Amino acid sequence: MKSNQKLPQLPLEEWEKSKITLHLFLQIVGKIKLALMPPKNHWWNITFRVSSKGLTTGPIPYQNGQGNFTIEFDLLKHLVQINSSNGGVRKFEIMYGLTVSKFYSLLLDNLQQLNISVNLKNPYPYDMGVEGEFTSLTKHYHYDANYVQKYYRVLLWVDNIFKDFECKYKGKSSPVHLFWHSLDLVVTRFSGKKADNSMMSRTSDREAYSHENISFGFWAGDKNHREPAFYSYTWPSPEGLDSYPIKPAEAKWIDNNGSPMALLNYQDLINKPDPEKTLKEFLHSAYQAGITSAGWETESF
Repeated sequence: MKSNQKLPQLPLEEWEKSKITLHLFLQIVGKIKLALMPPKNHWWNITFRVSSKGLTTGPIPYQNGQGNFTIEFDLLKHLVQINSSNGGVRKFEIMYGLTVSKFYSLLLDNLQQLNISVNLKNPYPYDMGVEGEFTSLTKHYHYDANYVQKYYRVLLWVDNIFKDFECKYKGKSSPVHLFWHSLDLVVTRFSGKKADNSMMSRTSDREAYSHENISFGFWAGDKNHREPAFYSYTWPSPEGLDSYPIKPAEAKWIDNNGSPMALLNYQDLINKPDPEKTLKEFLHSAYQAGITSAGWETESF
């Protein structure tokens, strides 16, 4: 992609309520996947993948492993579609006015019609500052189809570039996937060495950060960073990481909970004549800063 004409504007303030509603929808489906999927390192078992329509869970096992089903958010036609391996299909529309509470009941009702039973042990939003069970959330009903489609177009573009970037790495790497707890699209490279994560209090964090890694991601902005952006961090954070140069000139090191994180705002990217080249420069420079400061044995890859 050589022209910024194909990359949409995505100002957070214009679709933030829709983003929060979509995020809550995704958390509900994500928690269903969490309840049914067998465990995998770094929580890779619970994420979404970008699809040709939107976002998909991929196959989720049920019936004691005798079958599976997928849940896909079709962000082009604004549908949720459930497909089971026995041929069953259910779908319902996503639209402005659909509350989180109603979405929750519709989803579980449609799963039940396919003889898929799910018991969510913790049916609450995760780390969003939204109080109450999903069944009680009636104030979140905003869904701007136009901006959701723009968001999907950006995700699709980033997904393709992250995959191209990642295919050149011969060490352990994550898939390119979307974590529903924070709504960021991520790909992560690992050195192969264990990391000291004993200071982390949450089991989820200790699992996520059990090994040295350099992570790259995109997220649409939140209450702390008021615009969409790309980022990269190295874990554990090596001394002097933020002394290394990163590209393009608009990229910068910021403090992220006491550790440096490389940041490139999406708006700065789409203002460039070649956004794809610019994003790849950012990813590569952040990676070089990480492996150099952390002393990864790159000759083994």
